[in-house]
This record gives sequence, structure tokens and C-alpha cells, in this order.
Amino acid sequence: MEWSDVRIFLAISRAGTLAGAAKTLGLSHPTVGRRLRALEQATGHTLFQRTADGLVPTEEGMAITSMAEQMEEGALAMERRLAGGEQNLQGSLRISSADWFGAYVLPPIISEFVKTYPDVDLELLTGTRLFSLAQREADIAFRIVPFDAPDIVQRRLVRVAYGAYVAAGLPEPVFGDGAGFRLITMDTSTGQFPDIAWLRDSFPNARPVLASNNRNVQAWLCRQGVGIAVLPQVVGDQAPGLRRLRLPSDAPSRDIWMGYHRDLRRLQRLRAFIATVTDHLATAPL
Repeated sequence: MEWSDVRIFLAISRAGTLAGAAKTLGLSHPTVGRRLRALEQATGHTLFQRTADGLVPTEEGMAITSMAEQMEEGALAMERRLAGGEQNLQGSLRISSADWFGAYVLPPIISEFVKTYPDVDLELLTGTRLFSLAQREADIAFRIVPFDAPDIVQRRLVRVAYGAYVAAGLPEPVFGDGAGFRLITMDTSTGQFPDIAWLRDSFPNARPVLASNNRNVQAWLCRQGVGIAVLPQVVGDQAPGLRRLRLPSDAPSRDIWMGYHRDLRRLQRLRAFIATVTDHLATAPL
């Protein structure tokens, strides 16, 4: 079985549909279906059972899954090692971060980088999903929690201050009370947020009215007067129409961690980007 076939098999197994696998692989739906039929014919086994909920691996499909994953890891390790050995400052670099970090912190850094290294193509992926550095879904990532995957080179990059904000035209809420105000909070399904706990404790009589997993959305809702929001100061201080509250207790700050796979540590365009990030934050800390 060739690696190209293994990629098809694993993508279908993980997505559960041909359409989902096609999106992951950047192929068309008919192409993935055709490749699956050819693979099943070549192996002489039906690898997936068609059900109302999608494609489910058969007993034969389950039997080869672990071997397929081992083959995938070997292919990805080879890809990372070869990429890490590239010494030229051209090619692509994929960056992953939270939405607010990508919108408010990275733009001036990226602007400086692309002016200095015009032959490097950048892709910025933002959101709550943690893209895999081992599978090269991203080459470098910025997160508010340390990396727990093996073989990741990481460092604490910078500490970010947070603050509580209201729309510019609203009156000052009473710290320790908050009656008559509403709170804009974070969707905590992906983890705990000390700043959100602090916000609730600071305004215990304010009513939580809305939760969002996007700090940019929280800032815009706050600007509309929906409620009090706690935001990274680099977001709240730049967002128009917001006023940071001067309170007797400061919101908890958070660390930003930067990480990349160790196989890419000699990749020159990655090293150049890290140097740009470090130099920028040294002169313009958050």
C-alpha cells in the first residue's frame, strides 16, 4: 500500500465521510470516492461500511488502522526533517494562533517580515482549534497554554495584561457589585479562563448575558453596550468605542507560548520569523 493510499484511508476514517476527507486532503469528492474504490479492489477487502451516519471502518479496516498511522508518522517525520534542512529563505510558513492574537499582535510582525523576506509565503490560521505541529498543520503556533505534545520546542514568549471594558458611553459599574449591568463571558467548554472567573467575582450582581469563544466578537458586543467584557488590553485598548475600567483589582494576566516541532528548528524561514517576533516584542511589549 502506497503512502498516497494511506492518506486517503486515514482521512476517510477520521472524517467519516468522503466529503470531509476530500476537504481535508484538498481533493474533489469524486476523486476520493474513486481512490477508495481502487484501494478496496487492490486489497480485496471492503474497508468501510456505508451507514446512515457515514463511513465506518470494517473489521479489516480497523485491523490496518494502527499500521496506517505508523506509516503516516514515518512519512510526516521525513517531511519535517527534509523541510527542516532547507536553508533558503523562500517557500511557505503556516502560523497558528488565537483569533485576537492574529488580529491585534501578529499583523505588524507579519508586515515587517514580508517586507524583509518577500519570497516567503505566509498562511495565518486563527481560532480555538489547536493545529497539530507534528502533522504540519502549522509550522509555528502561539497559545495561552504550554504545549503538551512530544518533540515540541517551546518558550514562554510574553505575558499579556487583561482588563475589564464597557462601551464608552456607559456609566461606571460598581466594583464588587455590578447591579444593573450584564457580563459578556467566554465559552468555557474548551477550558477554564481565570480572567472570566475574576470578572464574575468582581461584579457578582451583574447578569451573564452572553458567552463567546471569540475575543473579537466579545469586543464588538461590548462596544454595542451589551455588557462588561474582560479582554486582553492589546485588544480592548485598540478597539474603538471601548473604555477600560480603572478597578482596585487587576484582571489575571496570561502567558503566551510559542512552539514549533524540533525537526523544523533549522528551517531558516522559521528562524527568521521567530527572530522578527522576538525583536518586535522586545521593543513593543504587550
